[in-house]
Amino acid sequence: MSARLTQAVIIAAGKGTRTGGSRAKVLLPVLGVPLLEHVLRALKSVAAEPTVVVVGHQAETVESAFAGRGLTFVLQEPQLGTGHAVQAARTILERQPERTALVVNGDQPLLREQTLARVLERHREAGTAATLLSAILPGNPAYGRVIRDGRGRVQRIVEARDASPQELKEAEVNAGVYAFEVAPLLDALSKLTANNAQREFYLTDVIGLLSSAGQPVEAVTAEDASEALGVNTLAEVADASRRLRERRLLELMAGGVLVEDPASTTVGLDVRVEAEATLRAFTFLEGRTVVQAGAVIGPFARLEDTEVGPGAQILDHCLLRKCVVEAGAMVGPFTHIRPESRIGAGAKVGNFVELKKTHLGDGSKAPHLSYLGDATIGPKVNIGAGTITCNYDGTAKHQTRIEAGAFVGSDATLVAPVTVGEGAYVAAGSVITEDVPAQALALGRARQVVKPGWNRKRRGAGEGR
Repeated sequence: MSARLTQAVIIAAGKGTRTGGSRAKVLLPVLGVPLLEHVLRALKSVAAEPTVVVVGHQAETVESAFAGRGLTFVLQEPQLGTGHAVQAARTILERQPERTALVVNGDQPLLREQTLARVLERHREAGTAATLLSAILPGNPAYGRVIRDGRGRVQRIVEARDASPQELKEAEVNAGVYAFEVAPLLDALSKLTANNAQREFYLTDVIGLLSSAGQPVEAVTAEDASEALGVNTLAEVADASRRLRERRLLELMAGGVLVEDPASTTVGLDVRVEAEATLRAFTFLEGRTVVQAGAVIGPFARLEDTEVGPGAQILDHCLLRKCVVEAGAMVGPFTHIRPESRIGAGAKVGNFVELKKTHLGDGSKAPHLSYLGDATIGPKVNIGAGTITCNYDGTAKHQTRIEAGAFVGSDATLVAPVTVGEGAYVAAGSVITEDVPAQALALGRARQVVKPGWNRKRRGAGEGR
């Protein structure tokens, strides 16, 4: 499918009144990305040029969200239906009439690349004026019905609101994807009327106009009927997210990823998980997270834009954002790793530890109850329980450096900027405000005072009152 042969129009002007909010419908998130983004990804293999996005409600916001993507935006104002939306792109379509016009609704997140390719391939093979995507949906869905003549040829599409009881019995519905030859499309667009229940100009009426004029129309039936499902309510947003999540997890499991509980696991579209990794229950992988072979994630873990090395373990109840966990490292349980942190190979960050912009060296350990912020920690360092790096003085952040092989005792407070040298030892309970030389012992705590019999005397004094 050459880019020289295809141009695309995405209908994305609707408000989405049934979602209960003011946000443009095509910006609603489905599995972490906007509705319109899903459609653009489905169009990727088609390489349509130009790709026109028809905007209307919150047009500037939609354009801003997709700026720099090489898209052409046209305004539909007011919004008078799908046919009117394509009319808004008329002048652009006229510039390259030799190119097939692929028209797609902007609210179909389940649409797949290969399905669009099938529609275009069939359109070009059959030499039709129009080829549409249909689907077989049982029951009485609120979708336009594809009406065929006695020989099985597509005759017209009737919207559900305008359909007769007999027409509503048809199981074949319109999926909102069309390939058109430009000249007959533009001619039919000029003949549209708003004589229907919605008082709108329907793009679906173009199919009937073409058929009535003797122009051949084909329909390609979707292999997965869910691709026809649009999104109009928040319940449908949730349903589409569920379906996409299930599709994504099936792909991962087919590729050798062990997903212990697919019903509770979410993996974003841009996440990469290698074979032989394990995702335990209630794992959420978001953004551009990478999980390498042999790593184990979860249960109850959320990772955003995080790289997890081979054989690493992210244990129960952990939150990791924009960080790196190298090979064989262990994180958790109950650990918070904040952006720009790196945990070295074989290192351990344990329960109730928080890292912020901290590099923990290979084989180092911070097992429990610590805050390490703006710190560079070398290899084979032990961080005792309750250690805190005091990195903020109320105005600026300062760095702490702990060099290779150092030992920091429990309940130590390191007041930055400060360096603990290689092999140095910080005694438990110390407040360190000056650099500690290599191999030195640093104590920074008040001298203990013991007063024998003090409590007995206190009680006795009280009894004599």
